[in-house]
Amino acid sequence: QVQLEESGGGLVQTGGSLRLSCALSQRTFGTYIMGWFRQAPGKEREFVAYIDWNSMTNYADSVKGRFTISRGNSRNTMYLQMGSLKPEDTAVYYCAAATKPAIRPLDYIYWGQGTQVTISS
Repeated sequence: QVQLEESGGGLVQTGGSLRLSCALSQRTFGTYIMGWFRQAPGKEREFVAYIDWNSMTNYADSVKGRFTISRGNSRNTMYLQMGSLKPEDTAVYYCAAATKPAIRPLDYIYWGQGTQVTISS
């Protein structure tokens, strides 16, 4: 069982930056695709970004050029660097693990509890 824990959420102003972290209970980055999703109130959970075994990345169009997903050197940490933040980025952000590259939430088998990100206008 892989356990994931997000941290780094908070309240920032429009145009600001924030870095989210995801810690894994095991050093399994070589096994799983790691992704970030978000869910705003009243909306479905949506894909944000993923990073694969070779550090290749994929981003949702809505965050491309503003967000960067990366792995930590310890191989059990993942990050989401968020910049030029907008009020519409407000959501609970989740990290997740999958066995293949995917953008659908149902393809991810392990999930963290989420961290709240709020962007004030």
